[in-house]
Amino acid sequence: MDTNLHNLTNLFAQLGLDNSKSGINSFIAEHQLASATHISEAPFWNNGQANFLAESLAEDGDWSEIIDQFDTLLRN
Repeated sequence: MDTNLHNLTNLFAQLGLDNSKSGINSFIAEHQLASATHISEAPFWNNGQANFLAESLAEDGDWSEIIDQFDTLLRN
């Protein structure tokens, strides 16, 4: 059984990003997505990050909901 908490803080950790509150806020402020850009195709991801996002969404797995929420934050 997967007991990991799937929240924004842990998503940032999974992606190898600064997962402090200020790190998350800074990342979102500095990185915005155009409406036609899929989150996994954003130019600011490395290959591993992009693959993780694409695979997680394709599988509609545990991370999908928080990735969708993160996607929304990157578009505001």
